[in-house]
Amino acid sequence: QVQLVESGGGLVQPGGSLRLSCAASGFTLDYYAIGWFRQAPGKEREGVSCISSSDGSTYYADSVKGRFTISRDNAKNTVYLQMNSLKPEDTAVYYCATRPGPYSMKPEEYDYWGQGTQVTVSS
Repeated sequence: QVQLVESGGGLVQPGGSLRLSCAASGFTLDYYAIGWFRQAPGKEREGVSCISSSDGSTYYADSVKGRFTISRDNAKNTVYLQMNSLKPEDTAVYYCATRPGPYSMKPEEYDYWGQGTQVTVSS
């Protein structure tokens, strides 16, 4: 069955970096868009970044633009989120999700979700 597994979260100091991975199984990423979302305590889930299935085009939320980079390795069936210059406000549970067709920053438009990985930015 379709499964997404996130990894790479942890505790990092402000200004530090982390790389999240989203490993897919049960389907081939080639034809699916992937989105990264995050949810902080007491807040709604928000889109962070997404990448298309077709031409690899990407989109970023303004809050992470210039600091985060999304990429995909179809051979490994994995999508990455490189996070640099992390700030305390980046603290959240990060989720990857997938949908066939074009990418989207709307969580309600995604069909399958991973279990999430905690990212904590604190000194």
